[in-house]
Amino acid sequence: MSTIPTFRDDIFTDEVLLNPHESYRTLRELGPVVWLEAHQAYAVARYAEAHVVLADANTFCSGQGVALNDAFNAVGAGRSLIMTDGELHDHLRDVIGWGLTPRALRPTRETIEQLADDLVTQLVDRRSFDAVADLARALPLIVVPDLLGWPAGGREHLLEWAAATFDMLGPWNERAIAAQPKVQAMMEFTVEAAASGNVVPGSLGAAVIEAARRGELQPEQVPPLLVAYIAPSLDTTISAIGSAVWLLATHPDQWAALKSDPSLIQNAFNETVRIESPIRAFSRVTTQPTNIGGCELEAGVRLIVLYGSANRDDRHFEEPETFDVTRRNAAEHVGFGYGVHRCAGQGLARLEGQAVLQALVDKVDTVELVGQPVRNVNNLISAWATLPVTVTPV
Repeated sequence: MSTIPTFRDDIFTDEVLLNPHESYRTLRELGPVVWLEAHQAYAVARYAEAHVVLADANTFCSGQGVALNDAFNAVGAGRSLIMTDGELHDHLRDVIGWGLTPRALRPTRETIEQLADDLVTQLVDRRSFDAVADLARALPLIVVPDLLGWPAGGREHLLEWAAATFDMLGPWNERAIAAQPKVQAMMEFTVEAAASGNVVPGSLGAAVIEAARRGELQPEQVPPLLVAYIAPSLDTTISAIGSAVWLLATHPDQWAALKSDPSLIQNAFNETVRIESPIRAFSRVTTQPTNIGGCELEAGVRLIVLYGSANRDDRHFEEPETFDVTRRNAAEHVGFGYGVHRCAGQGLARLEGQAVLQALVDKVDTVELVGQPVRNVNNLISAWATLPVTVTPV
């Protein structure tokens, strides 16, 4: 049995959020499980142990909340899709998840690819643009709200509402407290939309409301279910697309490799999610005494799974700090989670991200940074706020 080491520093300060990898390396070196004194929870920072936790939803449950604070868990536990377990989780996921499977999204692929192609064509004509505002955010804001059925009247708030949701899923710090009014406004808007049926006809949101009308869902389950898909479907995709452009602009050898072999696009997207994980962490609660990596944990303790750290663990990934579009095991990342609670919207994120990369490969010869990029500071989402680039056309 191993003694669990303690790490005393707050890993959710602005400084650490902007550059978390030194702290992550320290946590990995300390052991398979580390006690975070500042957050009064255990942390798993290594890949193998993170994989074990994510794969065993019975021992490491989500139904007591996955946020890093009690306040948000008290509101969402047992109601939100990511905060349920077992049959309830499976039922909620089936209500809408069918529409986000690769098979279901197949008819949408051509539309997304055309939208990405048109968008990149316009940006190439401009030569210089912000790869976040003009590209990474632009495509998901076209695709996601219509697919999920978000009412047209509330779309101008989607980005700030989604960001606020992820801030509140972090520790109860100033960012989480400041996010409360925005999350409350989002829930009030969603409750009204669900009650009135004010969603896009034929959308996944409409399917959720119809399921409630058939008695397959309780009315109070509808708003959290709508929110559970809209926020992650936007933020994770925006993060991944922005990070992909930044990585390719700052690694011209990898851009050249992708240009010479476009069949690497899918792997390049996986490598982007691995090395620049969109979601930093979620937590779980142990349902019974258990052992992780030789460390004994009691039942009822909270365990934070650090995706961004696990994906850079040199015990699993060779030279993990290196961006390599040919990496043989890039697809083994846990950037979209793993197991029954894996990101339900990852198929959509992959479609959009790969469509953007394909359009860039087809239409762009070179891509370079032309200013100082700025990172967002969010408790759980790692993403760029601005990313000024210049491209030359093929």
